[in-house]
Order: sequence, then structure tokens, then C-alpha cells
Amino acid sequence: MTSRSPIAPASAPESGDLPASRLDPSTATPNADWWRTATIYQIYPRSFADANGDGMGDLAGVTSRLGALQELGIDAIWLSPFYTSPQRDAGYDVADYCDVDPLFGTLADFDALVAEAHARDIRVIADLVPNHSSSEHPWFQAALAAAPDSPERARYLFREGRGEGGSEPPNNWRSHFGGPAWTRVVEADGTLGQWYLHLFDSSQPDFDWTNEEVHDEFRRILRFWLDRGLDGFRVDVASSLVKAEGLPDFTPSDDDEMPPYDGRPAVHDIFRDWRRLLDEYPGERILVAEAWIKPLVRRADWVRPDEMHQTFNDVLDVWDAAPLRDSIDGALTAFDAVGAPTAWVASNHDGVRPATALMLTRAERDGGLGPRTTGIPAYDVSLPRARGMAMLMLALPGSVYLYQGEELGLPEVTEIPDSARQDPTFFRTEGEQYGRDGCRVPIPWESAAPSYGFGPGDASWLPQPAIWRRLARDRQETDPESTLNLYRAAISLRRSLGLDRGAIEWLDGYPPEVLAFRNGDTIVLANTSTEEVPLPTGEVLLASAPIEHNVLTPDTAVWIHA
Repeated sequence: MTSRSPIAPASAPESGDLPASRLDPSTATPNADWWRTATIYQIYPRSFADANGDGMGDLAGVTSRLGALQELGIDAIWLSPFYTSPQRDAGYDVADYCDVDPLFGTLADFDALVAEAHARDIRVIADLVPNHSSSEHPWFQAALAAAPDSPERARYLFREGRGEGGSEPPNNWRSHFGGPAWTRVVEADGTLGQWYLHLFDSSQPDFDWTNEEVHDEFRRILRFWLDRGLDGFRVDVASSLVKAEGLPDFTPSDDDEMPPYDGRPAVHDIFRDWRRLLDEYPGERILVAEAWIKPLVRRADWVRPDEMHQTFNDVLDVWDAAPLRDSIDGALTAFDAVGAPTAWVASNHDGVRPATALMLTRAERDGGLGPRTTGIPAYDVSLPRARGMAMLMLALPGSVYLYQGEELGLPEVTEIPDSARQDPTFFRTEGEQYGRDGCRVPIPWESAAPSYGFGPGDASWLPQPAIWRRLARDRQETDPESTLNLYRAAISLRRSLGLDRGAIEWLDGYPPEVLAFRNGDTIVLANTSTEEVPLPTGEVLLASAPIEHNVLTPDTAVWIHA
């Protein structure tokens, strides 16, 4: 691996102690803007590696596999939630923001993970969920026990209902998981009372961010983890914290119209405050926004110099040259205008995996895939597009986010039976939508091991498919043509060729179905057509499929030294 800005290794602290890197700023990471060109790997802890054999991934499992990620060449890991939670939404329903759920281990396990990652020159980012808590959070339990208009209820969005006796929800908002976004409570005297807002599951009540007590609490939470050596936060649902005054009804007139709980101007004040807090710490700690704001130019508002460092760009989700070019142009223009890097992402824990998705339209994969879904392509037919998209993404300037198993070319698992489903979307829509379980199945490490090496035994919280044996990491490590080795080579070349800090120039003279650009001395071609395309003169540095007769076959990408 080529050299990167160093991270000072920290010894794992005793339980309750603070890591030395915070106590002694001289050992902290230099302020190196590392995030501008970083390759960041998302870990969904429950599905990455299981150290204790209970079928659930854990922090000790993550630590045990960091060597594989170092070999892959990544700069940082992003951990999905590991906080204390009843797990109604796989940890995105947080009951205690300052502790580790026993499912995943202990604070000592977290400290050991950070120390080992830093020793391997890998930074650690964690999910933060500020839009809502779990309904089991002490604050919400206190709110349920308190009276309307009490300070306890003022931390959340409780409102009186509409209609006779308040029997109708306060507005017409819908939950992202299906059904109404409001649930009515039973008051202490046994009568039906107020309603509370939950943009997601009813077990995830939304905070009221007009309440200064909420601001104070999250400042405390940020400091708790930064003091333990965390390098930053990926902020869940970052665009929805502030709701429109009066909580008006919303009936969209077009697909691009933003609802009154997304992108309100006051949300930026929250993140400016957080940025000032993070800037007090050494080592360039970062904030990353999940903010699916439209149009894309508005998403750049989240990454102005005094706000967040990055926000995701979910524009690499179709295998079609014309919209891809428009999307790439739009993202680079929007983020260059505010001096921010573009953070490219092709998959995550909420979407259908690219090795399946890129053969389907957005409408066909919306809501998830399952046993009753028709038209799902065969794996060997769909994989080439995922490999081509990987090479396209890794050739773009800026930062890149990979989702665990993406580097193995894992497909969406569609054969999960209804009885094994876990996603609340499946239950709130009464099975109409399969939800996100298919991309969350525990990943395979060893082809001949129980649970394909996920854990020491057969246990796995979601069933693993038989194709995992073929796609396991140990089998791919020895295959020079494997998807794993394609990612290894591309990540290494991305850095050594300077693609991560370059600029793109679109090239003419190719069919409209071919995406063609130059980044520095490297020509990048991605063939989304059904025809072969002649290659230009130059040395082939890397290709997503074998190159024969100097032509680029359909569903293939190539890097050429010009």
C-alpha cells in the first residue's frame, strides 16, 4: 500500500478511561484533510463478523478482521449503530447513545477496536442517529409517564389530534416504513391522549430540535465518543431533524418536491454548531451527512466550509451512460462550487446490492426483492455491470464509500423466507415491501467453514445462501480474476495514479452509450451499450473483464494509460 497520513496508534484504554490520543494532543493525527480522497468501508456490525458464535456480528469480530480491510487498502471504516437498543430497526432505534449494546460487546471492545484500527492506519467513523430515539429511551419513557405540555414531552413531537375527540392524526404525514407517521398514546388515566411523530417505525419517536435540551444532549454524546478516539460521525437522516413550523399537511405534486420535514434552513445551524465542536479536537474529525436532498445542488448546502465535511452522492445506481454522465457532472459541479469533495457511493445497508440492482430499473427494485419477485437476473449475467460500476466509481475524484461485501461482488439475497424477515418495512407494509434484509445477510469469509466463516458456528441471524461458498473471501483471494482482487487493484491504482485527487475531462468520439473521460494521464471507458467498442491507443492498466482483440465488450470498464 502507498503511504497515507499517519494515525498515532493508541493503546486500548482500561474500561472507563479515555484514550491517550485525546489526553495528549501531541499524539493525534495531523490535520491532513484525509477525508477528501479517502476510501471508506461501511461495516454493518451485525453482519460483518461474529466472534462469540451467537449468530450476531460484534465489535470483537470487526477487530479480528481488520487485517483483511488493511490489505484491501481502505482508509477508514464506518460502523453502523452498535449502541444500546431494543433492535426494532437493527440499532437505528437507540436507547442509550453512550454505551455499547451487549449484542455487540462492551465499551472496552469499542476501545480495543479503535486502538487496533489506528495501529493499522485505519480511521473509525460511527453512525449517529439524531432524528429519533428508541421508544425505550429513558427520555421517551419519561414523556409517556408525564402530562401533555410537560418538559418531558417537549423533548419529542407530541401533538393533539384532529377531528372529534382528537381521534385523527395531527397531519397526513406518512412513515418511511409504511403507514401513518403518528401513533396515539394512552395517558396515565387510561384515556386516549396525544399523538407523537415518528418518521420511521412507531418505536422511533422523533426529537423536537427546537428544544435546547436536545441540542445539549447531543453535544454531550458527540464529546463522549470523540473523547474515546472516534474520528467522526455519519449522521443518519441528517436532513430531517428540523420540521416546518406548524407541521403542515404534505401532498407532493411532483417527485422532486421536498416534504416539510426535509431540508429546512434551521437544520444547518445544528451542524455548524457540531462542526465547531469537532474542530476543537485534533486529527481532523469529520461529519458525513445522509441527506437525500433534491435537487443535487441543494445537497451541497450540507458541506459548506463551516458545516459537514461530506454528504453521500447516490448517483451511481443505473448502468446507462447518458444519465450517469449528467449525474457525475451535476455532483462535481455542485460540490466543487462549495470547495467540498464529492463522496461517491454505489451501495449501502439500505439498498439492493449493485450485483443485482444494475440489471433492474429503480421501480423494479423499489421496496426490496424477495421470493415472489419476478425478473431477477442470474448472478453471472448481472455481476459484470457491478464490476464495471466499481471501476467507474473508483476512477472519479473525491472520496469513495464501499459497503461490506461489495468488494466480493455479493448479490442481493432474494430467497429469504417471510418467516426469517427482520426489517420493520416488511411488517409495516404487511409484506407488500420486502425491505432491506437482502443486502444485510452476514457476509462470507471462508468457503468451507460453518456460517462461511461469519462466526465459529452455524448460527447466522439471517439465512445465508449457498452461493456464499463460491463467493467467500478465501476463495477469491487466490483467484486473480476475482472481484476482490479487482477492488484491491483498483483501490491501489486509484491512489498511485492520483485519480482520487484529479479532475475529469469528457472525451468525444465514442458512441453515446459509452462513458468516456480522462482523469490525469488515465483514460476511463465504461461500455453500457450492447456492442463492442474499439479501444484507444495506450497501455491497459486495469479492466473489469478480459480484454481481447483490443475491444471493450458490453458491460465492461477499462483504465488506459494515455
